[in-house]
Amino acid sequence: MLFLSRIQLLNFKNHESLDLELSSNVNAIVGKNGMGKTNILDAIYYLSMCKSYLNSMDRQNIKFDQAFFSIQGQWILDEQESNVVCAVKSGSKKVVKKNKVAYEKLSDHIGLFPVVFISPYDGDLIADGSETRRKWMDGIISQIDKGYLEDIISYQRVLEQRNALLKQIASGNGIAENLQVWNHSLLQYGAKIHKRRHSFIEEFIPIFNRNYMEIGTAYERIEIQYKSDFQHGDFSALLEQSERRDLIFQYTTVGTHKDDLVFNLNGNPVKKYGSQGQQKSFVLALRLAQYHYLHSHSGKKPVLLLDDIFDKLDHSRVQKIIDLVSNEVFGQVIITDTEKTRLEELLVNRVSDFRIFELPLTEDQ
Repeated sequence: MLFLSRIQLLNFKNHESLDLELSSNVNAIVGKNGMGKTNILDAIYYLSMCKSYLNSMDRQNIKFDQAFFSIQGQWILDEQESNVVCAVKSGSKKVVKKNKVAYEKLSDHIGLFPVVFISPYDGDLIADGSETRRKWMDGIISQIDKGYLEDIISYQRVLEQRNALLKQIASGNGIAENLQVWNHSLLQYGAKIHKRRHSFIEEFIPIFNRNYMEIGTAYERIEIQYKSDFQHGDFSALLEQSERRDLIFQYTTVGTHKDDLVFNLNGNPVKKYGSQGQQKSFVLALRLAQYHYLHSHSGKKPVLLLDDIFDKLDHSRVQKIIDLVSNEVFGQVIITDTEKTRLEELLVNRVSDFRIFELPLTEDQ
């Protein structure tokens, strides 16, 4: 079993100092908006993924007027304890340590202690552009496939080199024939990435369908489609055909960096035709499917972080979600909400072991 037994924060966002001892089952963090509930979940995400879920600029997560932040957590996996520290100091490189040993490559930590974060901001998976959906897909696959993560990094380096050469050619300082070198590498890594993404989606869709049926309604038809330039025949020919356009725009216009996922509800885009409740249910099902996919491939039940998920959901859907996460399928669950009474009423008859932390914390919590 995997769970976080303790987390300590120092100068992280709005928390000057915080120390929580958590249940291995269900934990609830309650308080008014602005008290830092979400920031605690974000700190837990740091201990898993070595980065913030909400803000990619590490230094911006340092408490105002302070020089550093530190997050320390005790992970328990199959009764073995691992102490993980993530520290960021202004002007210095981020440091992540496991049992007092610093990582040379942060990617070596990814996947050891998986978490799934479900947030109100997840609507961006539907509303934002294709890059958000690609990053979400890549983040899942990378946790269980280190080779895939290396291919993504290599592809990005090749893409940057090819784009730099396109700019040089456009300014008269580059040779067009040299594009063939980068075309070959782009094809090599792109084909591997496409194959892995395709196999992921093929496996993921049935898991997603089952989860949506648990929280949606029977008459709603849902669909995920994977779109890629590699589906359009010979990619090397496609690169050559797009060369003139690439030179005009001075960047590579085809490749796996343009892949996308299309989300449909009853035959129409969820983004345009789904209600707020339907969109939220769709995203919740995506995240829950992500949880089950990671569990099946890693053998570990990820820690489930549920941030203010009850907003914009009717009571019946809220009950369905609590029923889902309180059964033995899930491991440790950490929930935030603004209403203590509501959470207590939902949990008391469904969960045998839960803890509630009310912000601001008092000495007896």
